[in-house]
Amino acid sequence: MATANTTDIPRWAPLARLVDADAFQLVISGVIVLNAIVLGMETYPALLESMGSTLVLLNDIFYIVFLIELILRILSYGRRPWNFLRSGWNVFDLIVIGGALIPYLRAEAQILRLLRLARVIRLMRFLPDARVLVSTMGKAIPSVFSMLVFTVLILFVYGIVGWSMYGTALPEQWGNIGQAMLTLFVLLTLENFPTYLEQAQPYNSLTPLFFLSFVIIAVFVVINLVIGIVIGSMEKAREEEAVANRNLAGSGEQAERLVLLGQLAAVREQLEAIESGLQALGDRGRATKRSRKSSTSVE
Repeated sequence: MATANTTDIPRWAPLARLVDADAFQLVISGVIVLNAIVLGMETYPALLESMGSTLVLLNDIFYIVFLIELILRILSYGRRPWNFLRSGWNVFDLIVIGGALIPYLRAEAQILRLLRLARVIRLMRFLPDARVLVSTMGKAIPSVFSMLVFTVLILFVYGIVGWSMYGTALPEQWGNIGQAMLTLFVLLTLENFPTYLEQAQPYNSLTPLFFLSFVIIAVFVVINLVIGIVIGSMEKAREEEAVANRNLAGSGEQAERLVLLGQLAAVREQLEAIESGLQALGDRGRATKRSRKSSTSVE
């Protein structure tokens, strides 16, 4: 899921440290796992009949925890809560958790089940490797889409050739372009490849060339190219995740530095006040001594 760079967004340091703390995220992850267990238990009729009220109560408790977490994370952005929406994960959480508060959605049991199921997916945001995988899929989509168009083109070309070679003899597999492309798509996984080759070989002498060339081009080349695209996207996603973590650590240190500077300024003000008080006390002491000397001299 694509996310904006939120490390430069000003936040309220004490609350930001709370919601970003490992302990806080570990608790929320545990609640998400428990929510998934309860959701799975509801699929058993016997458990639902005997523990239905308990499962409903647990679901309500989990939702309250998620809602409090969401509110705290929004409040951590201080006077600019709209900055919370600059992260794709935050938008997802807002939809999943806040959607249950919408009257229309609350009336739709099926939609509520989907929202509860989506809460389980939130576990991915607390797992760095899972976030990398999601980011990898997002980055690989443009290149994979181009490869998909190329693969469909190969299936179409080979489908036309296969139809012209075996359409009459093997209509169930090659009777039209749609059926031929479906057969070739199954061959992409090399499923039943020997069977298809053996069935088609008696009807055309070029059958081995047709099947082997398709396997080499469509299976080995295309699939390996897709794997290469995914690996390259994963490396970029890991680099961005590492940069984001460094920036987050730097922003946390900067926030702590600002807090310490504020405390130092307060201590400095107190010291100046004490110094001023001591100076005033000294001035009054000297004035008292002068007055005593003057009274002594008059006598």
